[in-house]
Amino acid sequence: MAPPRILVVEDDPSTLVALSTALEASGYAVERESDGLSALSLAQRTRFDAIISDVNLPGTDGFTLCRRLRELQIFTPIVLLTSRDSDIDEALGLELGADDYVTKPFSLRVLRARLAGLLRRASPAEPDPSDDRFALGPLVIDRARLTVRWHGALIDCTVTELRIIEALATRAGRVLSREKLLELGREDRSFVAPRIVDTYVARLRKKLDAARPASNPIETVVGAGYRYREGG
Repeated sequence: MAPPRILVVEDDPSTLVALSTALEASGYAVERESDGLSALSLAQRTRFDAIISDVNLPGTDGFTLCRRLRELQIFTPIVLLTSRDSDIDEALGLELGADDYVTKPFSLRVLRARLAGLLRRASPAEPDPSDDRFALGPLVIDRARLTVRWHGALIDCTVTELRIIEALATRAGRVLSREKLLELGREDRSFVAPRIVDTYVARLRKKLDAARPASNPIETVVGAGYRYREGG
């Protein structure tokens, strides 16, 4: 089996070399770019299993790179590297479609764990064919193809978004806390702030509303978390 292909985008030469070398030592096939425009062009021509991109890049920044890839219907999992708290706030507030973020200075151990978890969610072990699909009313989740349909419309979801709506829908009527959704949707709850769940849910709601207005099944339970309402 071929190793996962990772695109690393970083304009600091020493960081680019160190990160790429560490990932290659972990068994990944790594390609490197030092600016956002080159990375955007390469990601359109080449299939990668994941992209790790700094936010502050020449040419075009990491936020714009992420947004442009999603606009082009390229849903390769993306990890953003951020250097300031304000970057984190912006990443959480903008509906860019990134799957994860890691703050600088970062531990290579943490980054490798994030990447491994992301790839595991994107490429699950071979499922039992009987478990490939989950349907609840107008919601259909195809686990093998990593797709979501809402009232027949295909919803473009990141891997984490799919895992979160699946966690809610398979437990319809139950209230799930942000911490529980992190555990079910990301499998790395020790590394991130629970409030990132609000960003994932906001993006899901926007996509569901675009497919069928006024039918959103995800309810906020103030002070407790979120619940999937049947009958949407």
